Amino acid sequence: MKMTDLEIAQAHKMKPIKEIAATAGINEEVLECYGNYKAKVDENFRGNKNAKLILVTAINPTKAGEGKSTTTIGLADALNRLGHKAMIALREPSFGPVLGVKGGATGGGYAQVVPMEDINLHFTGDFHAIEMANNTVSAIIDNHIYQGNELGIDPTRIIWHRVLDMNDRALRSGVIGLGGPTNGVPREEHFDIVVASEIMAIICLASDMEDLRCRLDRTVVAYTYDREPVTIKDLGITGALMMILRDAIRPNLVQTLEGTPCLIHGGPFANIAHGCNSQIATKMAMSLSDYTVTEAGFGADLGAEKFFDIKCREANIKPSAVVIVATIRALKLHGGVLYDDLKIENVDALIKGTQNLERHIENIKKFGLPYVVAINRFTSDTEAEINALEDWALKNDHPISLSDVWRLGGEGALDLASKVIKEIDTKPNNFKYLYAKEDTLKKKITTICKEMYGASGVEFSTDAKNQMARLTKLGYGDALICMAKTQYSLSDNAKLLGRPSDFKITINSVTPSIGAGFIVASSGDIMRMPGLPKEPAALKMDVINGEIKGLF
Repeated sequence: MKMTDLEIAQAHKMKPIKEIAATAGINEEVLECYGNYKAKVDENFRGNKNAKLILVTAINPTKAGEGKSTTTIGLADALNRLGHKAMIALREPSFGPVLGVKGGATGGGYAQVVPMEDINLHFTGDFHAIEMANNTVSAIIDNHIYQGNELGIDPTRIIWHRVLDMNDRALRSGVIGLGGPTNGVPREEHFDIVVASEIMAIICLASDMEDLRCRLDRTVVAYTYDREPVTIKDLGITGALMMILRDAIRPNLVQTLEGTPCLIHGGPFANIAHGCNSQIATKMAMSLSDYTVTEAGFGADLGAEKFFDIKCREANIKPSAVVIVATIRALKLHGGVLYDDLKIENVDALIKGTQNLERHIENIKKFGLPYVVAINRFTSDTEAEINALEDWALKNDHPISLSDVWRLGGEGALDLASKVIKEIDTKPNNFKYLYAKEDTLKKKITTICKEMYGASGVEFSTDAKNQMARLTKLGYGDALICMAKTQYSLSDNAKLLGRPSDFKITINSVTPSIGAGFIVASSGDIMRMPGLPKEPAALKMDVINGEIKGLF
């Protein structure tokens, strides 16, 4: 009987985290252990290397599965098997999806990071600290209004939302302060999930503690009755937030099943936030290795674009290559096959579905980077389907590798690792951003929609137009753009799979995240607070004889 991801992880004997740190070149003096198998690392620590940075991205996700994290882990293990010093930089899982849909987010099979249970649950408390810092801001805003409102905050123009690290649709919109004058000033309130919060983005984009302070200072939380911005600095609580976030800014060190060091830190979603782990963790890993492998959320239209245009620009880092993950199952789904029929061989649908993969390859090429397509193998894949996809890639001059890391760990990505190294060593790297910071907000948004999604045009709501005009007048026009869009389609309609054409993107709202350094442009019906499915993964979880069960 095939073991689950959790059973594989629980059966594995981990190395002490101090041993992993020594392997990575991390001094024990900068290590703060959380038990025997995980530790925080001083955010200022750096080695003396300058790794080549490999980004793992994917096609548009489907419920058939893609496997970016699994591929990232297996690729790094393979690089180490080939005699190179490799490290991994990943995001932390969000509690809501773990209990809702995913059931776990630490890779799979024999390409996992461990301790799997700890990472997927409370880990080292980073998300709790971010949640507390965010909600401290909310509490101070409401208390300030209740205590006389010296700043003249307009309760109808508070843009700072409370957060919770749980999928809870009932909290998306409500009214607080009811029950009489002692309970505060009644106003409309909204909850976001923690991974959508600006403080999460700030933690992930801050270069150090001082930069964290500066970003918090300038974060806009509301507007006055005169429509002037109110910042965290104006509220006088930057110091308190620094205290709450003191430990959360430090990356977390863990290991793969094969002992590859991995820094896990931060966890913004890529559909409603910028979808990348922290720049501190990534730059630390790059300073300690020959190759650093990282991933960005969802498809290349979202995660990869934000990784390049936001993270790389803010961190001043240059990637060396990209791995684009695809599965035969997902490509068949993009080719029109029903989910229940995916195990049936269908070469025609597979080839039709490659139009989605082709779009993401084109997207990566626009950034001037070498790439390799990784076929994340499933047991249901047939030889005819594998051969057809490889022939398609050969015919179109796309480097491709069959990856079998779920079953074989690093051994299953040796060919992928070799091909990635070859592309880095032989192909030109003309890395560039998609747009200039100096472009207008409208031009930057339009560029992303047309160049990344293939939209024929962009429609801006009246609210969005007014918001862009206001933000530009306030001096925020040179901010970067963080698109909030469905991950399931290149369009803003989740049901349009494959490679849709002749569609327009509708921008409903444009809101500032000035501390993070970007403006969030929301399209379609995207939600910043997800809901749980009819049968949440939590229903299958338990602790039996002290051992966690059902966590994927």
